[in-house]
Amino acid sequence: MKRWYLYPFSIGFHLVTALRNTMYNWGIFKSTSFRTPVINVGNLSVGGSGKSPMVMYLAEFLSKYYRTGVLSRGYGRISKGYGITNYDSNFKTVGDEAMQLFERFKNRFVIGVSEERVPGAKKMIEDMDLDVLILDDAYQHRKIKPGFNILMTDYNDPYFKDFVLPAGDLRESRSGMRRAQIIMVSKCPDDLTDEKKQYYISRIKPQQDQHVFFSSIGYDENVFSKDKSLPDNNLAYYDILLITGIANPKPLLNHLAKFSQRVKHLKFKDHHNFSDQDIKNILNEYKKLGEYKLILTTEKDYVRLKTFDYLRDLVYYWPINVNIDRKEEFNELILNYVQKKR
Repeated sequence: MKRWYLYPFSIGFHLVTALRNTMYNWGIFKSTSFRTPVINVGNLSVGGSGKSPMVMYLAEFLSKYYRTGVLSRGYGRISKGYGITNYDSNFKTVGDEAMQLFERFKNRFVIGVSEERVPGAKKMIEDMDLDVLILDDAYQHRKIKPGFNILMTDYNDPYFKDFVLPAGDLRESRSGMRRAQIIMVSKCPDDLTDEKKQYYISRIKPQQDQHVFFSSIGYDENVFSKDKSLPDNNLAYYDILLITGIANPKPLLNHLAKFSQRVKHLKFKDHHNFSDQDIKNILNEYKKLGEYKLILTTEKDYVRLKTFDYLRDLVYYWPINVNIDRKEEFNELILNYVQKKR
């Protein structure tokens, strides 16, 4: 157990969340469904579990066939209410995750934000004439009822080894996994064996109509700045100042270690709002590095860091994607749901 001394408080938290879920399951609390196909990507735990790369994958895949939208809360933004991401948007108005999606894909699909999921989903579906809507991190937002749930769980910190808050990191009990159609074990090592997969499946104990998949993070072969790119194997020639403001930077650190051992890591909290003092500290650390040096960050952090003039020409970001085993089977399940629902 992570924080065993808080276990008595976890009992109370479990009772409250279990009662709330029961109220939704029995229809005492209203949950809104939509005629338009709605796919939710979420998790049981707090922190990063690979939701953003999965949302990115789904949106890119589905937009080849359908008019697709992605709706997120817009965490960390200073604005309120419903909004659509466009060329006038920035991370302060729509949040860093929505801005990251727009920076990469532009107008290939619609990207909206709304802290109120039900009215936001209704407006986005109607105004944008969507064929399918993807919800980012709405697994515990039971006011809206997706037709299809994808539950993410980190290979290195799976929900079946965790406990509810505050002793552990689960937002609700492990039994919440029953609402998912797909359980995706994310951030798996590249050399994951069939035996290890079977072990995870035995611990997950999927129901008859549930499917378990495994995925890993894939990194681009280049890192990118405002107007330049650099092959990843050239990173060995540089002193690197790594800046992260994500929940779990360990996979990035492990991947970077394959290319360079000369890395100074400045770790900030998830969705960190960088201040002028933070930037001064970053530049001071950068000056301490050798003659050949660069600042490297994640794609999500880049949309915030590039807004500072002093960093704009110094910072590179490393795009990531998700690699799914049995990808064709996964894609078929998604398309079958959308086609049947429509």
